[in-house]
Amino acid sequence: MTPRILAFAGSLRRESFNKKLVPIAAKGAREAGAEVTLIDLKDFPLPVFDQDLEAEHGMPENGKKLKQLFIDHEGLLIAAPEYNSSVTAVLKNSIDWVSRPAPGEPPLVAFRGKVATLMSASPGALGGLRGLVHVRSILGNIGVIVLPDQFAVAKAHEAFQPDGSLTDPKQRAGIEALGKTLASFLMKLKA
Repeated sequence: MTPRILAFAGSLRRESFNKKLVPIAAKGAREAGAEVTLIDLKDFPLPVFDQDLEAEHGMPENGKKLKQLFIDHEGLLIAAPEYNSSVTAVLKNSIDWVSRPAPGEPPLVAFRGKVATLMSASPGALGGLRGLVHVRSILGNIGVIVLPDQFAVAKAHEAFQPDGSLTDPKQRAGIEALGKTLASFLMKLKA
């Protein structure tokens, strides 16, 4: 059975360096035999998570759509920018909404048993590594298996060509390899 992977960046910015990483990793996953769904969190605007809002109005429509996408895929390819040494608000807020159980649903149904691969790009010298530590911790605590391989592209403002491709072939190969590793891990799990 073909593994299904949901791929996205934890950024809203149009010219996000992390949004440029996602299709590169997705290419690697597709070449390894996975089906990849690329999404942009900008297409799923959500209010800041508020339990009172949820109690009064239920899960927002975009929250339901996003949650269903998570449920429908076994793997997650996440390019996570680092904001002030941590996770972005949009990524954390999306995780918080998607984690909410519907009546009669098991807890964390959109996350438990999923497998994720992380990457980041940042203008800084560490490429967003500090933020990935937090993303790894959050996902691990809600039942996601986060693979140990990750890749951080430092000096991201110099790393990309105008067409969005990575200038350094080693970096490109490293990001593609993340997608391939995730796809092959999921195939082994399904075997």
